[in-house]
Amino acid sequence: MPAVELRDIVTEDDVEAVMGLRRGPGQERYLGSMISHFEDAIADAKAWPRMWSVRDADTGQLVGFTMISDGIPAETLAADDDIVGPYFLWRLLIDHRQQGKGYGAATIDAIVAYVRNRPDADVLLTSCKAGDGSPQPFYLRHGFAMTGEAKWGEDLLRLDLRAPIGGPA
Repeated sequence: MPAVELRDIVTEDDVEAVMGLRRGPGQERYLGSMISHFEDAIADAKAWPRMWSVRDADTGQLVGFTMISDGIPAETLAADDDIVGPYFLWRLLIDHRQQGKGYGAATIDAIVAYVRNRPDADVLLTSCKAGDGSPQPFYLRHGFAMTGEAKWGEDLLRLDLRAPIGGPA
């Protein structure tokens, strides 16, 4: 499996680079456009978004994009039922040309390694809809479990951060 590096998106050049990433066929049902990810981060700033470009650790090549809620304060979570956290994987997009090479799993591992070092980091949450082409089987293979809850019309999944990184093969 390749290793990845998560790099903060801070400059206009960083933004321009990730805007060139594309979803695979059929993934538009489950994942918005790149511009929509930035719009969501602005609209939901109270959810403490943190965006990264995902790069191959050996070559530096851009392979994807990810965004998490990075430590939403307890008082914010208590005051707003629409926010989930404190750590929530909002987006994970591996460019269609790089899918199937292990970058998605490596990105989850890198996110988990980052979050495990954050305060009150027992669980990483995410959500997605079930269906043909859904990322749900990927998340379940990587150790996420269904919570039995739904948010925004999607199933809520949780990854216990006290367990070893990665799920069953």
